Amino acid sequence: MYRVMMIDDEENARNLLKASIDWKGLPLEFAGEASSGIEAINTIDEINPDIVFVDIFMPFMNGIEFTKLATERYPDLIVIVLTGFDDFEYARQCVSLPVVEYMLKPIVRSEIQAVLEKVLQKLAERKPIHPAPDAEEEPCLGNGLEQIVQYLQDNYTDSSINLTGVAQLFGFNSSYLSRKFKQEIGMSFVEYLMKCRMERAMELARSGMKMFCTANEVGIPDPNYLGRCFKKYTGKSYSEYVAENGK
Repeated sequence: MYRVMMIDDEENARNLLKASIDWKGLPLEFAGEASSGIEAINTIDEINPDIVFVDIFMPFMNGIEFTKLATERYPDLIVIVLTGFDDFEYARQCVSLPVVEYMLKPIVRSEIQAVLEKVLQKLAERKPIHPAPDAEEEPCLGNGLEQIVQYLQDNYTDSSINLTGVAQLFGFNSSYLSRKFKQEIGMSFVEYLMKCRMERAMELARSGMKMFCTANEVGIPDPNYLGRCFKKYTGKSYSEYVAENGK
């Protein structure tokens, strides 16, 4: 089964897209969704998609910016760009990117079917990707884990930081790093990165800083996404936390 991710700032558009795909007739499974490019970059390591549908027009990080960043890090990722505007300039920008298809909204079920059949053929024709070496053949992390933890503490304000990029920076296989990180730190790479961001967000909230300012300070420039993460982490909305703990 191939994993599908959907990125669109409109929930209705995501739901319509999900309803338009023949999940039973195609070797596809819904893996996850995001309401912005920023949220997608922060969760893509956990979702691990093979195919991404992404809307061009989104706040904070649009579909083109997401595609540039994502395909640099995940060269095997297949991206299908969606837009509600027949805009030549945006189409021209997409042509220079590794985008399989450029589809106009409103989505037509038959067109999605045709695009996905083409994409699945492309995936099937690819040569098998050799697995990550066995753990005993991979380099030991040694004190590199301490360095990675320190790197996250020093760089969590970078909104583009993620598991794959850090693994490449330190010379490790990303799957191996993910496994060893959780084993030695007690939480996943993504969870630890979020912990760094939320602890700082809580500190800034206590100082009375506005949420949209805090969002930029902690590497999550989409304040809506920050709000969801903050409530999940603290159990309170940002405004509630400020009211109870602010100066």
